[in-house]
Amino acid sequence: MIHVVIPECPGHTRRLPFYLAAEEWVARNLPDGEYFFTWIVEPTVIFGRNQLIDAEVDLEYCRRHGIQTYRRRSGGGCVFADRDNIMMSYITWRTDVASTFARYTSMVASMLQKLGLDASASGRNDVLIGDRKVSGNAFYHIPGRSIAHGTMLYSTDVEHMLHAITPSRSKLESKQVKSVASHITTIKEHLPELSIEKFRNHIITEICDEDSMTLSSRQIAEIEAIEQEYYRPEWIYGRKGAASRPRRRVEGAGEFMTDITIDNNGMIADVNIGGDFFLLADLDHILLHQLRGIPYTRDAVTRALAGTDVRQVISGLETEAFIDLLMNP
Repeated sequence: MIHVVIPECPGHTRRLPFYLAAEEWVARNLPDGEYFFTWIVEPTVIFGRNQLIDAEVDLEYCRRHGIQTYRRRSGGGCVFADRDNIMMSYITWRTDVASTFARYTSMVASMLQKLGLDASASGRNDVLIGDRKVSGNAFYHIPGRSIAHGTMLYSTDVEHMLHAITPSRSKLESKQVKSVASHITTIKEHLPELSIEKFRNHIITEICDEDSMTLSSRQIAEIEAIEQEYYRPEWIYGRKGAASRPRRRVEGAGEFMTDITIDNNGMIADVNIGGDFFLLADLDHILLHQLRGIPYTRDAVTRALAGTDVRQVISGLETEAFIDLLMNP
């Protein structure tokens, strides 16, 4: 694993989209191999590719407290990051979802175990200490490459976390917790004498086992060009009015909000799926594109999806369950 060193920018704090763009740049430009870097940002809510911001984020609270809000390209749910939260990025030529993601979360758990912590990889994207979450992660593909990234709670401002993100009651009940705070833990809680700087160095030392590479000023400029895409309002905010749409939870797959526009001839003019589900491939190209322009009937939707295994696109979601979501939004 090669450690990618991103030089500090004197007098300027980079925002979260820079690091998302850096992942893309590494994936698209460096030779086959495995790469890793860590980063820290000012207070920020990061929400998933298919989440509907007005249903998931308390934007007014974020504005009042100077918390930034950005959308990432991977699926999954909202996370809160601040200066006490170490973000991690893993880029690899491996493209098999199950083995790649398992490899990454196992590396993270092993790194924590070497500090004497009872750490384990759990479920589709979490790393736990005991039975409480310390790291949440997400995954996405670009052609020929995979990117996994996630949080590592050294410590955090729980008050901001609880108020900036607005998870639905059904989600909290599904995890059998009374509050977000009850199912998370932090490194500082277990190892109060370990500074964040030493912990960050431990992460890098344990996960990276090859020479490091430092990005040049030209490469930084190329990343900054990619970064601008993440600031487009249509990317950040997407479709509005989602808070009033009903949410449906599919056990083992996540929470879904379905938005379908039917034209005067009964054809599907547009379709969008929002939620905290875990994407494994391109939702628009593989699934939604096939549905646009067909009759809005169960038979037509079933025929359009013939030969498509929805589980290969949305983790844990059977094709029949996906059709049910479309026909009963």
